[in-house]
Amino acid sequence: MPRSSQGSLREEGKDLHWRGMKVSKRGEYALRALIDLGIAAESGQPLLPAQEIVARENLPKGFLDQILMQLRQAGFIATKRGKKGGYYLAKPMDSISLGQIVRLIDGPLAPIRCVSQSKYEKCSCPDEATCGLRMVMLNVRNSIADILDRHTLADTVRTTMAKMRASGKLPLKN
Repeated sequence: MPRSSQGSLREEGKDLHWRGMKVSKRGEYALRALIDLGIAAESGQPLLPAQEIVARENLPKGFLDQILMQLRQAGFIATKRGKKGGYYLAKPMDSISLGQIVRLIDGPLAPIRCVSQSKYEKCSCPDEATCGLRMVMLNVRNSIADILDRHTLADTVRTTMAKMRASGKLPLKN
């Protein structure tokens, strides 16, 4: 099969490089930023400047700005401008699942395209209905989805804050 200019396999103009379940740095940073916003809200700091997230998480500012814009466009966070402005959660923490964020930032949770619910593509096996590999990968996809969809931002913030208190670390400054 010919290779595209980016080096991925191509067939009839179709990119065969599957981008299945993998939490990228972008996805990890999005989750960490949301956790920080949740901790801030729970600690009585409703607005959190991007620079504070950058300092706390040691993230590149430009990269974080792109991620925050994507989260804002999707309605998960909002901003208040001004000297005392910053970012805040636009939805209740218990209505935001980790699965929603991972899908938004990184795409499908499926390890192979023929088990994806949102980006399904027929695979190359002769019979999907009897393909053992597909059945295993469907179980993997369903397990990943179940775990990520079951855990909310509220759950994660509570766990994080409990661990921080137990270790003597204060959440964000008030």
